[in-house]
Amino acid sequence: MPAPSAGSTSISKPASFEIKSAQLPLVALLLKSDNWVQVGVELQQQYGKDGESADFFDHDALVIDFSHLPADTPVQDMVPLLKVLRSCNLVPVAVRSASAAWTAAALAVGLVEASPEVVRVKQAEPPAKVTVQEVVKEVVREVPGPATLVIDKPLRSGQKVYARGGDLVVLAMVNQGAEIAADGNIHVYAPLRGKAMAGARGNTQARIFSLCLEPELVSIAGVYRTSENAFPKEVHGKAAQVRLSSDGQEKLLIEPLKA
Repeated sequence: MPAPSAGSTSISKPASFEIKSAQLPLVALLLKSDNWVQVGVELQQQYGKDGESADFFDHDALVIDFSHLPADTPVQDMVPLLKVLRSCNLVPVAVRSASAAWTAAALAVGLVEASPEVVRVKQAEPPAKVTVQEVVKEVVREVPGPATLVIDKPLRSGQKVYARGGDLVVLAMVNQGAEIAADGNIHVYAPLRGKAMAGARGNTQARIFSLCLEPELVSIAGVYRTSENAFPKEVHGKAAQVRLSSDGQEKLLIEPLKA
């Protein structure tokens, strides 16, 4: 190939790489305390190697959210918190809603600042608006929804199933001591006697459905209720659904399913 002539300003396109916008799923850690010891202990109890939900995360990117901490919260070393998060198979990448001092501390340990508007998925650009006409003259490819995980065998005590990024359908009994979780809805077409956690990554619209609701624990987007607080007679052992109230109070509603 001949060398470019003197004075040439043309720039060739690189052949070895290409930069594009990306859509990445993110989980957020909503801090309610700046006591790293307490936060670390509770994280390990829930998501550590020997925690109740060990291996729940799979090196998921994480945003540390400071919106629930006072703006004048004293700055401290973030390294201990980052070590605990990484031990729970989380990858801290950014902070949001932090004071200038906390942001500076985060930048110093390799994190970036995310805008407060960033939620679980940041889209590079809004989806194109589609206008439906009486006569269709072009074919639009349908974008598939999240995958649904289907389990057709009973789940025994100690077994855990997680439907990452979609719904979970269980066609057999979920026994006591078993644990099922999904980022979307959970449908159990059999007795539900173990733990069920829908909206595991913060989807407040998720629901749990069961033909026989007798759980040890139910949770929607982190709001939970255990069997220690007896379920109403009209739903216990019967077809019912669990959802969050729509009034912003983060209250679990357990309602009978009507035919």
